[in-house]
Amino acid sequence: MCSRYCLTSPPEAVRAFFCHDNEAVYPPRYNIAPTQPVAIVRISAKKTRELVLVRWGLIPPWVKDPNEFATLINARAETAAEKPSFRSALRYRRCLVPADGFYEWTDRKGNKQPHLLRRKLQEADATVGPGDGGSLLAFAGLWEHWLGAEGSEMETMVILTTKANKTLAPLHDRMPVILEQADHARWLDCAMGKTETITDLLRPADNDLLEIVAVNPQLNNPRHEGPELQQPLPLL
Repeated sequence: MCSRYCLTSPPEAVRAFFCHDNEAVYPPRYNIAPTQPVAIVRISAKKTRELVLVRWGLIPPWVKDPNEFATLINARAETAAEKPSFRSALRYRRCLVPADGFYEWTDRKGNKQPHLLRRKLQEADATVGPGDGGSLLAFAGLWEHWLGAEGSEMETMVILTTKANKTLAPLHDRMPVILEQADHARWLDCAMGKTETITDLLRPADNDLLEIVAVNPQLNNPRHEGPELQQPLPLL
């Protein structure tokens, strides 16, 4: 599962990593929560990559009233092709979700302790740290366009999840599908409207990709924001 994540790398680093054509300026986000505006990268009508802001929480186009529809923040990669809420988007509206990490929790003695899962920097990358682009990840996502009867419009997204790798398993049994940069183009290519070409990408990340860092419990409140939320704590 992925219910909170962060994007702290500067826009120019995100643009270089995801190769989107349009310019975008936005502040670092340390505590991204469902229903908030989030950045995704998708193929535009001009067949180029674009970064746009959409709402986290997918609304299928057949929903009549979004206020009466449960918020869909994650989709199981194993069954997305079969589910009415996701199967069309999996074929035609795939996207990348830029992130520098995501959070999971442990609950000991009634205290929820958040943990940041982030890219494990190699020794050769010791001078590269979180927030400068060296820590970027790409979650596999789906997006939708909802049009209301009275003409209102909304674009939304959902993050695909798969079973946890060995690193994450002590915290949770699910994790976001994380795509390597070499696979971005294949994931975004929806021209054929088929899923057979991308099912092999819907797998757990390599066990050595991520590290776990216990962080500030203030992150538990989605209204809190700022770099202090990622202050490392001793791993319990």
